[in-house]
Amino acid sequence: MFDKESGVPGRLTGKRAAITGGAAGIGLAIAQRFAGEGASIAVCDPDRARLAALQQERPDWLYVAADVSIESQVAEFFEACRARFGALDCLVNNAGISGPTAGIESIALADWEAVYACNVRGAYLCTRAAVGLLKSAGGSIIMMSSLAGRVGVPFRTPYASAKWALIGLTKSLAVELGEHKIRVNAILPGLTRGPRLERVIEARAASSGRTFEEQVAVEVSAGALGELVEPEDIASAALYLASDEGRRVTGVSLPVDAGLESATFR
Repeated sequence: MFDKESGVPGRLTGKRAAITGGAAGIGLAIAQRFAGEGASIAVCDPDRARLAALQQERPDWLYVAADVSIESQVAEFFEACRARFGALDCLVNNAGISGPTAGIESIALADWEAVYACNVRGAYLCTRAAVGLLKSAGGSIIMMSSLAGRVGVPFRTPYASAKWALIGLTKSLAVELGEHKIRVNAILPGLTRGPRLERVIEARAASSGRTFEEQVAVEVSAGALGELVEPEDIASAALYLASDEGRRVTGVSLPVDAGLESATFR
C-alpha cells in the first residue's frame, strides 16, 4: 500500500480505475484496495444512498449513480471519468445481480432478461464506453464472472449462463484489444461472503428443507479448503490483474473459490 510517510508508491500509483457496482460488497473491496495502492477511483452504482454514505468516507473518489444496463447512464459515468481523469487505466466490470433461484419452467422471461441486462449487457456497454479511455496507454479490463461460469448450476440458469457469457466476452476481447495493449481477464469468485450469497443460500435452504446454517455447512464442505471466500480475496486477485505485475496476463479466467471447482469430483 502507499506509505505517505516514506513516500513509497503503491502498485497502482498514478493509475485511474473505474469500478461498476462499487458501493458495496466485492466492488467496494476492490475500490478500497485499489485506492490503498495509490489509484484514483471512480465508482458507479444504482444505490444512491450507499453512494452518498460512501462519499462521506471517501470524498476524493468520483461517484455517479448509474444502472449499467441503461446506455445513457453508462455514457454519463464514463464522460464523468473522462472529465475527471482524462483517461483510464483499469475498468472493473463488477456490477451484477443474482437473479432467481428456480427451475427453468418457473423462471419468468422478465426475470431472465433482467439478469442478462445487468450482467452481460452492462459489461458490454461499459467496456464499449471505456475502451476509448484505455487506448492511450493500454490497461486492464476485469470481468467479474463466477465459478458458476465454469460449471453447471441447476436452478440458477439465468445467472450461470450469463457468467459463462462473460468468459466468452473476456477471451474474445483479449484477442481483439491486445494490439492496444489492453489486457482483458475474468475473475471467477466462488462462495463469497456477503448479502448476495446469503440470499442465494437462503433460497437453497428453503428448497432443500435445511436451516440456513446447515446449508452454509453443506456449501462450504464441497470446497477443497472448506471455507468461504472473502471480498478481500477477490480484491487481491483484481489488484494483480490491474497492476504491472499482471502485464503479460490476458484472456485468463482466474478462479478464487477456495478450491470449490477442483473438489467437484472428490
